[in-house]
Amino acid sequence: MDMMTAKTIILAASAIGAGLAMIAGLGPGIGEGYAAGKAVESVARQPEAKSDIISTMVMGQAISESTGIYSLVIALILLYANPFIGLLG
Repeated sequence: MDMMTAKTIILAASAIGAGLAMIAGLGPGIGEGYAAGKAVESVARQPEAKSDIISTMVMGQAISESTGIYSLVIALILLYANPFIGLLG
């Protein structure tokens, strides 16, 4: 296998890996939407507890968003700073 073919295979596999990593963005999106919906329901039932409900919701969404950010970072590394190209020697 020549060097150009090996580089092409690595770049193709990295693009597929980046796409698969971005699938992890679905989980935080669904979870945050669900949390926001439940927070709205809670505020509708107990308007006097609005500040506590909203602050708890925002904290939970910030924590769950970290999964999506990690997957984005992995995808960007695979696409633009590919560490596997250096292994071709």
